[in-house]
Amino acid sequence: MITTAINQQDIQRLHQVFNSIAMFDDEPFNAMLPHWGALTCKRKQILTQIGETEHYLYLITEGIQRGFCNYEDKDATLVFFYPNSFAGIADSFLLRRPSALYFETLTASRMLRISYNNFMQIAHEFPQVEKWLRIMLSHTLAGLLERQKELSVYTAADKLAALFRRSAFIFNMVPHKYLASYIGVDPATFSKMYSRLEK
Repeated sequence: MITTAINQQDIQRLHQVFNSIAMFDDEPFNAMLPHWGALTCKRKQILTQIGETEHYLYLITEGIQRGFCNYEDKDATLVFFYPNSFAGIADSFLLRRPSALYFETLTASRMLRISYNNFMQIAHEFPQVEKWLRIMLSHTLAGLLERQKELSVYTAADKLAALFRRSAFIFNMVPHKYLASYIGVDPATFSKMYSRLEK
């Protein structure tokens, strides 16, 4: 893993993504900028281990990552992260408790990151940042509830179709065994389902 300073393109990306969630004034944004760094990783690198506390909020610029755990000697992929999305183990980051998931790169990746202490220092100084965080978490909760509905109600075929509608590009970027894990089927079953979906 290689850490470098952020560049002008990164600053523009941060500005765009932050403002896509809620209006973010220049003063807190500029106060936060010096605390962001850029991290470049190879594929299959664990950034957060189970039992560790998540120290960073990430913004993905390149690559695909996942949050996963092991259950009965099998991987269970709970979430994928893509470019222009925030990433990391959110509950561990915000509650300062040990992570119940691994955070892993599935492809070569580049991401921007800010530490918990620096982010919360800015949030304490600028109440607007706390408001922004509440709105961001509201969107996250809505996504989690939609995912819970998929897990509770959808068939495996429905889950596959929903993933394809939401993130079709990922099917060409990561091994299908991870997508199979995400919808809760074995790779052979996934392959058959995906063949039918392509038709």
